[in-house]
Amino acid sequence: MPRSRINGNFIDKTSSIVANILLRIIPTTSGEKRAFTYYRDGAIMLAQSEGNYAEALQNYYEATRLEIDPYDRSYILYNIGLIHTSNGEHTKALEYYFRALERNPFLPQAFNNMAVICHYRGEQAILQGDSEIAEAWFDQAAEYWKQAIALTPGNYIEAQNWLKITKRFEFE
Repeated sequence: MPRSRINGNFIDKTSSIVANILLRIIPTTSGEKRAFTYYRDGAIMLAQSEGNYAEALQNYYEATRLEIDPYDRSYILYNIGLIHTSNGEHTKALEYYFRALERNPFLPQAFNNMAVICHYRGEQAILQGDSEIAEAWFDQAAEYWKQAIALTPGNYIEAQNWLKITKRFEFE
C-alpha cells in the first residue's frame, strides 16, 4: 500500500483529513477506495515536488489499474503525462495526454501541455536548421492551443498572443 505523505502545511493537512473522511463515508467499492488512495498519494507527492517521480508513477499506474471511472482515469493519465513532461520524456507525455483526452475531451491543460511540447520541438528543429519540420511542429502546437483556448477562452493569453503574432489564428 502506498505511503500517504502529508505536508506540514495546514491546508494540505485539512484536505487530507477531509479526503479520508469522505473516503470512509461515501458508498464506494473497495477497488474505488484503493484507486483513490493511489491517486491521492501520487498527487500529493507530485504537488509537494519531492522529486520522487518513480514512486509517484507507481502510485498513478496502480490507480489506473484500479480506477474504472473514465473521468477520474483522465486526471490520473494527465498527471502521468505531467511527470513524463517533467522528466523530458515528451513522447511518453504526449501518449498519456492523448489517453487522458480520449476519456475526457474537456481537459484544456492537456491540450496546452501538448502544444507546449510541439512548440518546443519546433524550436529544436529551428536550432537544427530544419525550418520545414519546425513549421509542422508549430502548426500542430497552434491546433492544440486553439483547442485549449476554445475550452477556456480567458486562459492561455501567451498562447493567444503567439497565435496572433504568427498569424495562425485570428481572434475577434
